[in-house]
Amino acid sequence: MKNAPIPLSETSHLPLWRRPEGLLFLMAFAMPVAFATWNALLNNFVIEVAGFTGVEIGWLHTIREIPGFLAIGVIALIMIIREQVLGIVSLLLLGVATAVTAYFPSLGGILTVTMLSSIGFHYFETVNQSLQLQWLSKDRAPIVIGRLMAAGSAASLVAYGVLVLTWKTFDLSYALVYVVSGGFTAVIAIFALTAYPQFEAPNPQAKKIVLKRRYALYYAMQFMSGARRQIFVVFAAFMMVEKFGFEVHEITALFLINYVANMVIAPFMGKVVHRKGERFVLMLEYIGLTLVFLAYGGIYWLGWGVLIAAALYVIDHMLFGLAFALKTYFQKISDPEDIAPTAAVAFTINHIAAVFLPAVLGYLWVASPGGVFALAAGMAMASLGLAALIPRHPEKGNEWRFLPLVRESAVLSEPAE
Repeated sequence: MKNAPIPLSETSHLPLWRRPEGLLFLMAFAMPVAFATWNALLNNFVIEVAGFTGVEIGWLHTIREIPGFLAIGVIALIMIIREQVLGIVSLLLLGVATAVTAYFPSLGGILTVTMLSSIGFHYFETVNQSLQLQWLSKDRAPIVIGRLMAAGSAASLVAYGVLVLTWKTFDLSYALVYVVSGGFTAVIAIFALTAYPQFEAPNPQAKKIVLKRRYALYYAMQFMSGARRQIFVVFAAFMMVEKFGFEVHEITALFLINYVANMVIAPFMGKVVHRKGERFVLMLEYIGLTLVFLAYGGIYWLGWGVLIAAALYVIDHMLFGLAFALKTYFQKISDPEDIAPTAAVAFTINHIAAVFLPAVLGYLWVASPGGVFALAAGMAMASLGLAALIPRHPEKGNEWRFLPLVRESAVLSEPAE
């Protein structure tokens, strides 16, 4: 690894794979191999091996989200370590922790390993988001981020495809699959740490907590996104195993369909964001999520079957993929030096509800699973109202639609001198 950082403007002489975008694509491919495999096996693993119910799964996801709530610690870490290095080391931690998951099959062991892998995942995601917005121009960001999502989906597709084809055929164990997937991510992280130079963005990042009033809409949407996402992440897949008895290869096949769809749709939606703006895409996402969550409730209230549940799960996953438009909205309204600290603050805000919501809703799930999804539909509707406030062309000074009117009203109300 080179000692002297290379400015982004001077990377054109490097081979394509060693440029900043090449590193972003490599990390986008490496992370899902460990995380997606862990996620695919999780519900079957904890139910079959550790005897989890909705209560324990709720607590597991609460523990898993604590590092996300503490993502603000990234601001302190980037005072002593470069963002690029921190992101790759976090990726390495995710891989190693995933690899050893099956060797700790008790409640305490699973929670401990989950905490370690979650530190790696959340700190990697915080830094990765920051690097994307620093290294990509505002004009190219929606398109490239859409392609990065497609690359991540391709990695998940490979992992899930192998899992579907081999799980029953070769009677694989949880330990072997976790070791192979986590080990792959760890090896890629070591390669990224040694094969790439350090890249220097043109705007030095503020190394302090940044909270600005004009980012208020972004903060609010991050909070609602975190609360709403937990219901999908924690309970949608759990429902497929608990209610319909999905086995590992079946739930993995469902994930496989999700990622095939994302590979096709994500680059297309990146172009849609570029042409129609963030407001259009985010409102489309939240309208769709409201309908999907209400339909999830119908599985319990009206007795709908497994085919409807599986279709809803796929649609749900595709809609959540549109959330990258929130990243590009922030990029357009932010001061360049605020990207890294605000990425950390946003992750913390995103995880405020995530820390307590899974555990609380675990108890509600035992009493009324349909009620959990009704609550999620309400959250999606609240997010829709917030998305309607995004301007067609957001920029610094035009962060939300009615702000110019508010400012004009404030000026007019000032007494004349």
